[in-house]
Amino acid sequence: MDIPALQASWRDVEKVGDEAVLYFYSHLFMAHPDVRAMFPVSMSAQRGKFFAALGRIVSNVDKIGADPSFVQQLGRDHRKFEVVADHYPAAGASLLATLQYFLGAAWTDTLAADWAEAYGIVAKLMVIAAEDDEATSPAWWEAEVIGTDRRSIDVAVLRIRPTEPYPYVAGQSMAVEIPQRPKLWRYYTPANAPREDGTIDLNVQIVAGGQVSAALARETRPGDTIRLGAPLGTALTLTEELRGDVLMIAGGTGLAPMSAVIEQLDADWRATGRTTNVHLFHGVRTQWNLYEHHFLTEMADTRPWFRYTPVVSEDPTYPGAKGMVGAVAAQTHHWQGYNALVCGSTPMVEHVTAELTAVGMPRSALRFEQFDLVAEPEPAAADALAVPSADRPEVTTWR
Repeated sequence: MDIPALQASWRDVEKVGDEAVLYFYSHLFMAHPDVRAMFPVSMSAQRGKFFAALGRIVSNVDKIGADPSFVQQLGRDHRKFEVVADHYPAAGASLLATLQYFLGAAWTDTLAADWAEAYGIVAKLMVIAAEDDEATSPAWWEAEVIGTDRRSIDVAVLRIRPTEPYPYVAGQSMAVEIPQRPKLWRYYTPANAPREDGTIDLNVQIVAGGQVSAALARETRPGDTIRLGAPLGTALTLTEELRGDVLMIAGGTGLAPMSAVIEQLDADWRATGRTTNVHLFHGVRTQWNLYEHHFLTEMADTRPWFRYTPVVSEDPTYPGAKGMVGAVAAQTHHWQGYNALVCGSTPMVEHVTAELTAVGMPRSALRFEQFDLVAEPEPAAADALAVPSADRPEVTTWR
């Protein structure tokens, strides 16, 4: 399999833009009209996501082969879309047809065989993982909304309780579907470690023009039922390598996974007297967006292992640290020996990465989730999502 040729051909098709996307969906829906119902009615924001992600993950199949765990996890997660094994050949055939149409004479038998082989590897991993998961887990979990709290002008916290045990760990995320927006799954991260009563807190940033966030924050009421996809992601979870000193940098509601991990570390400290040293920087635009300020300040005052620095970027009257959170964090301390967890909007993550690497932190010490391609983020800034770096394998979704 010629991986460079796969990647080069994909770059050529990417240059075509929306025309290739429209061709792909036209081919898929004409050949298999039954799959149209799996997609939201309005695809204006969605349509490019699936096609782009599909091509990128296949063209990076060599990286997937080295570590298939995330693709397998995606296969399990896609059960919530009611994807079954028969859908994979349909999508693959439309992908290859699109490539053939736009590559023209460059589409050789050898290149076609390589794309088919690469797609087959990815599809097989996802299908087998989904089939194995079916024996032990539902396609989705239903959860009841038991409380809502508008913490600031544009942040709400929802407390939900799944009707069946929901097996996640601190730092993981899940897709959420609400009745007001069927088939528009959006990713949110629990802001707490697993609790004995099973309740989960979701931090929801209200984004201008967001189809899901505004409805979830403003229209959801106690007693409503929402759906949860399978837990996803490992980059922000506690592993053995994160048992040393940890720098956390959060933008907006990117604070949620950090809060969950901090809660887990606090439980460890109260049980054993030992835990990881953490310095958290929470970056927001205005002071009122520091929606967990009192709690985090109290934690910093009572926990010897925890430090907290709020950072405000657009309020010159704020008495504390001001500026871009990545720049403030980079200049506050020499972070030699630290691992960094980062979560926020795409520009925020890119800026933090640049600032920390500029002061000597190795890229290998920076961790952030890579599933911005898993689900369509809300317009403008989906603060809980992060963009993958160019040298990391990207992930995909059928939706």
